[in-house]
Formats: sequence, C-alpha cells, structure tokens
Amino acid sequence: MSNQAYLGEIFSSIQGEGYLAGRRQIFIRMTDCNLECRYCDTDYQKSDHCRVETRPGSGVFSSLPQPISLDTISTIVSEWNSLLPGAHHSISFTGGEPLLSSDVLMSWLPALRRMLPIHLETNGTMHLALETLLPHLDYISMDIKLPSTSGCTEHLWDLHKSFLAAARGKNISVKIVVGEDTPQEEIRGVCDIITDVDRATPLFLQPVTQPSGEVHISAACLFRLQETASSLLPDVRVIPQMHRMLGAL
Repeated sequence: MSNQAYLGEIFSSIQGEGYLAGRRQIFIRMTDCNLECRYCDTDYQKSDHCRVETRPGSGVFSSLPQPISLDTISTIVSEWNSLLPGAHHSISFTGGEPLLSSDVLMSWLPALRRMLPIHLETNGTMHLALETLLPHLDYISMDIKLPSTSGCTEHLWDLHKSFLAAARGKNISVKIVVGEDTPQEEIRGVCDIITDVDRATPLFLQPVTQPSGEVHISAACLFRLQETASSLLPDVRVIPQMHRMLGAL
C-alpha cells in the first residue's frame, strides 16, 4: 500500500456540481484518467510539482515537489481547518480519475476522514476499485458518460451499472453532461440504469459549460431533457457548473 501520490493541485473552492453544489470543499486533484472525454478541460497529467494554494481560496499557488505524502496532505488540511474553522464541508477527491490511485487512497482516507467527510468524484467505471474504499467514503458523485457529449461509447454503460450497484446503500448521486445534441434515448438509457439499481438515486443534468461560464444548450432543449428524465425518476435536478459562473476554481 503506497503512502505517496502524484497530484495535480490542492485548493479550496465551492463545489459547483451535483449533490454537494454550493458547499465549500478542499479539493485534491489526482492525476491520470482512463477516459478521454471531448469536453474535459482538466490538466491531469503528472508533473514534478503539485500546485497548492498558499491560503485557502486565494487563487495564489505555490508548488510542492512530487510525490506528495499523507503527512503533507494532513498538515495542509489541518492548517486550513484551523485557519477557517467550519468553512469546509468536506474533502473532495477529483481528477482525472481518483480510483486509479485506489491503493494510495486506501492509505490516506482513514486519517483524512477524521478531519472532514470524504467526497469522491469519479467517472463511474471502476467498480472493483470502489469496493475497497467504500467504508471510507461519505459521498460519491459518479458520471454516466453520454456518447453525444463525451465522445465515449455506450459500452461504458455496463461498467456504470456495475459501479452504481457496488455503491448501493451509500450516499451516491449520478451526473450527466447534456448538450443541444443529446438525444432523448440517451436520457432514457441513463434512467433505465438507475432504475435497475435504485430508482431513488438523484440524477443531475449538467449543461455543457465553457470555461468562461457560457452554457452551450438552450433552455428549451434542457427543459425537454429534464421532462423526459423526470417522467422516469423521482429526483432529477438541473445544475450548471456553478464554480465556472462564479469565476472560481
């Protein structure tokens, strides 16, 4: 079990997506990803240094040599909690795909969870890695990749269903990125996956959003997609990327 990992960045911001939207979190961005979504705007490549905010929320960064140890992460979280008591709701592990580093997370999460709850942001394709970490997770936000927006193929959907089944009983929500060309059939397919596992799972429709905060889908189209999903599931919500609209990290 490894105690060190290559990270992209560590920063404090408002969660802009899904179930915890509006909550302030400490974000730990892992490197590497097993998918290549066409709308991805994240640099998740490994480098010799990790960017770390000098003060939480400042947007000013220093760099730390890689790889990063649990002791370093724990010190940062502890200092930020002391500096801004009560400000942070949880720690969000994002990426890239954090579950590619499941061996490191198995080492880190028990200690970090004693400081703050743990939120995992994942592309929902690695159910075996998830199973090892479930006891240490408080919130799971998984994507289901739509071919129309991500460029990924529907063969991932069997993996998404296995992932959702593995997380049954945990606090999990599903996010899909939708655009003007998203067909109703894809929405119904996502709803079928959720219904087969747990129909009560919240589904978030996230409009394709540019780094500038501009949404690339009309309200009329978004309403039609929401209407289709809501006819099949009890908890469907529309949330754009709030952090982009706020100009936050």
